[in-house]
Amino acid sequence: MKKLLFLTVIVSSLSANAVWAQSESSTWYTDLQAMDSSQLTLLIILAIVLGVILLLLVLMVYLMSFMQAIIRKENPEAAQQPSWWEKFKERFVTGKMDAVGGLEERKKMMSDHSYDGITELDNFMPPWLQWVFTLSTVFAILYFVHYSVLGTGKTGIEEYEEELRIEAIVAEQRQENMASSIDEENVTFDSSEEAFSIGKSIFEVNCAACHANDGGGGVGPNLTDEYWIHGGSIQSIFSVIKYGVVSKGMVPWEDQLTPLEIQQVSSYIMRLKGTAPANPKEPQGELYAPEENSSEPEEVTEGTSEAVSL
Repeated sequence: MKKLLFLTVIVSSLSANAVWAQSESSTWYTDLQAMDSSQLTLLIILAIVLGVILLLLVLMVYLMSFMQAIIRKENPEAAQQPSWWEKFKERFVTGKMDAVGGLEERKKMMSDHSYDGITELDNFMPPWLQWVFTLSTVFAILYFVHYSVLGTGKTGIEEYEEELRIEAIVAEQRQENMASSIDEENVTFDSSEEAFSIGKSIFEVNCAACHANDGGGGVGPNLTDEYWIHGGSIQSIFSVIKYGVVSKGMVPWEDQLTPLEIQQVSSYIMRLKGTAPANPKEPQGELYAPEENSSEPEEVTEGTSEAVSL
C-alpha cells in the first residue's frame, strides 16, 4: 500500500510537470482564450478533480504518519524500528553504507590511484544514481538504434520539412476560408495578374454575351465608361454580380461562382474602365467618381501602355 501510494504521488507529479511544460511551449494563454464555454467548464472540472485527488493523497500520508506515531507510542518496541520513509530512503535514495573500522579497513577501501598524494574513498554508488545511470544507458541505446540503426526516427531536417508541409496545408485551408468569407462588405480590388487572368476568363464565358467581349455593351450596359446604373465601386459591382438584377435580366451568380471568383471578375470589370471598345453603347446611369482614398484602378485611355488587352 505504501509503495503504491508513493508511486501514485510520483506519477502525478511527473504528469503535472509534463503538462505544465507543454502548456508553456504552446502558448497556453492563447489556447485558453480560444476555448469555448463548454471546454472551459470541462477544464475547470478536471482541475477540481485533480485538486481533490492530490488533497486526498496528502491526507492519506498524514493519516499514515499519525497512525504510525500512535502505534509507536503504544508499543515501545515498534518505536525502535525505522519508519517507512527511512526504509524507503535507505533502499532507493541513500543506500546503506557499511561502517568503516580502523585504518587498515580504510586503506582497503581506498582507490588504487592517487593525485598529488590525495586519495579518495571508494564509496558505493547511491541507488538513485544507479537508476539514473541505468535508465540513461538504456535510453541512449534505444535512441541510437531508433535513429542510426533502424532509421525510423526523423532527423531535424525531416521534421522541419514535415512542419513546412503541415503549415502549407494549414495556410491553404486558411486562404480557402478567407476566400469563402468574401462578401459585398469586405470585398477589395485585386490587381494581381492571376486575378486578371481568371476574371477575364469568367467574363468571356459568362458575361460577354450581354456586355460584349471588350465590355462595350450589348443587351447589357457599357462597362468601359464612367456611367453606372447601380454604382461603379468594387462593392457595388460585386453585389450586382452576386445578387443580380432580375428586373433588368441580370441573373444572380452567387450559386454558380464562388465569392473569390466574383471578386476576381469584379476586379477585371473595374480594369475595363477607360478602355476603347469597338462598338461602345451609349452611357447609362449616373456619373461615378471614385473616392480619393479608394484603391480602385485609375482609368486608362486609348493608346496607353496600361490599356487592358482583350
